[in-house]
Amino acid sequence: MSTTGIGTFTIRPLDPLKDAGLLHSWVTHPKAAYWMMQDAKLPDVEREYMRIAAHEHHHAYLGLHEGRPAFLMEKYDPRYVELTGLYDPEPGDVGMHFLVAPTDRPIHGFTRAVITAVMDELFADPRTRRVVVEPDVSNKAVHALNEAVGFVPVREIDKPEKRALLSFCTRDQFLAARGVAV
Repeated sequence: MSTTGIGTFTIRPLDPLKDAGLLHSWVTHPKAAYWMMQDAKLPDVEREYMRIAAHEHHHAYLGLHEGRPAFLMEKYDPRYVELTGLYDPEPGDVGMHFLVAPTDRPIHGFTRAVITAVMDELFADPRTRRVVVEPDVSNKAVHALNEAVGFVPVREIDKPEKRALLSFCTRDQFLAARGVAV
């Protein structure tokens, strides 16, 4: 659980079948273009999240704001998923993706509060030493959010589906970005 000036965030494991309809509406929304599922049908979303649920090194979670679904979070082990062979992973590296639900009533600072809640969740595990992300190089909005919570870009990498900006954030970098003395 993470409480901010915007409210309380909680995170629970995603139920691929129960949550698929909701996820489908999120991942096919125009604002989710970087999620690369714009043309997905409901069965496609069900299959993708069933695949993740069955994967030993990839996990999906539904984030709630004040008890209501508000974002999707994925965490993965970059030694086995997404970044295999694209960088030299270190012990304690955890990969992350997040997607904020589309809304007709945006709340100023909401997305930053979500990424902060996601990072709180990841660093709640003492084994997590560094969070790794690989957003599309053209996704300037997420680069700014990542920087705001302490991520440092390392280099561009070529993934099968995109050119990505490999970035890292250690626990100390995250705390410093939050203004917490380290």
